[in-house]
Amino acid sequence: MKILFIGGTGTISTAISRRILELGWDLYLFNRGNRNSVIQTQGKSGTLVEITGDIREESVQAIRDKILAFGERFDVVADFIAYTEDHVAKDYAIFEGICRQFMFISSASAYQKPLSSYVITESTPLANPHWEYSRNKIACEDFLMAQYRSNGFPITIIRPSHTYDERNVPLGVHGKGSWQVLKRMIEGKPVIIHGDGTSLWTMTHNSDFARAFTGLMGNIHAIGEAVHITSDESLSWNQIYQTIADTLNVPLRAVHVSSDFLAKCGSAWGYSGGLLGDKAHSVVFDNTKLKRLVPGFNAVVRFDQGVRESIAHVLGNQALQKEDLEFDVWCDRVIAAQEKAAGEVIG
Repeated sequence: MKILFIGGTGTISTAISRRILELGWDLYLFNRGNRNSVIQTQGKSGTLVEITGDIREESVQAIRDKILAFGERFDVVADFIAYTEDHVAKDYAIFEGICRQFMFISSASAYQKPLSSYVITESTPLANPHWEYSRNKIACEDFLMAQYRSNGFPITIIRPSHTYDERNVPLGVHGKGSWQVLKRMIEGKPVIIHGDGTSLWTMTHNSDFARAFTGLMGNIHAIGEAVHITSDESLSWNQIYQTIADTLNVPLRAVHVSSDFLAKCGSAWGYSGGLLGDKAHSVVFDNTKLKRLVPGFNAVVRFDQGVRESIAHVLGNQALQKEDLEFDVWCDRVIAAQEKAAGEVIG
């Protein structure tokens, strides 16, 4: 197949790009070319073609001309960096008539908050009053589905949840990356878990995501459909943090802090949206639709297995060990404030 990716080097898209080349398909990456080296091509049978450009800055016609220089039609086009309705409206103007399938990367955070049922299917309503990011993704979906219904634009909507790779350890409360939380654990400092840590969450390794995603590519049954891609494994946040501490071979010193309190105190890290609009809620995904569209698919990387690889990779790469002193100080202040308040109530 002939595939065009806008972006293609992020947490999700890197794994998909690598798998496409393993499958022997031809992959065209349209991006600024800053991170394409993460797409390993050695030993792969597919062809990688880099098209340098900026979809935000260049005109619709200029981009069409660049892309059409490589052929009149692509089997699949996927945009991994579209976040607003303006972005997908430009996608439609560029790719209408030159792709057999357009795949939009939405977000499972678009599902109703608070949930009427903790079990999420693709029919769960889309509504998120807490997070503008999610509302923008909903607007993107609405625009693209309108083009499908009115003009036959061959859209497939993908809704990832919390997907991770070897470059970052997935967490609930963190700063600019995962390193500062890992460092606090290693140094025996307390770490913050939102709520009481018993809400359920789903972590998906990007290699599992890539297998499901490529199963939907060129799949005529996926046209006009929205599909979430997640693992079937559910873990509490307490289990997630305990697994990370066990992998580091250190005790877990957890401090549970109300999500509402963290949202009020952590605006610098987007907690008002990312917690109240997503991670504070228990979610269990029903992947029946995905498994019907991609027969035989099952996520096979358990969290304890995947996070072990992530932690080993982060510990072995100094470039990923970036200090976040502002977040570190913030953690200490939040913990101290909670302890002080408790002391004042107790008297």
